[in-house]
Amino acid sequence: MLATVLSVVLAVGVATAEHEIYYRYTVLGYVKDAKGKPVAGREITVVRDKTGFSYLGESDTRGLYVLVIRLGDESVGERLTIRAGNLATRVTVHFDVANRTEERGTRLDVDGARFVERSAWFPSTLALYLGATR
Repeated sequence: MLATVLSVVLAVGVATAEHEIYYRYTVLGYVKDAKGKPVAGREITVVRDKTGFSYLGESDTRGLYVLVIRLGDESVGERLTIRAGNLATRVTVHFDVANRTEERGTRLDVDGARFVERSAWFPSTLALYLGATR
């Protein structure tokens, strides 16, 4: 009985840790056509180059897509490949590992036929670029 209770407690502890903010990295953005109009239903794929694991999403009626990836502190510097239709680009994962309270991620818009990264829109990434420490 004690072993069963202990295994449930350990499992819940591990599951909770997986959802902590420092295990999440969000890739989000807007998909727009060449005229700046939102593109709904565009499939977005984010691939961790290190593992080959992919995350799939789709833009909504406003062109917005949001993909939440499981990346921990050890993932700083990893490369991600992002695909939207026939377009593809690669980004490097950046965030302040000491900051465990603010969301980590990057904004990557599709403007017509090109990607535009706006990683500094995430406070922990902005702090890293500005050289601020907490």
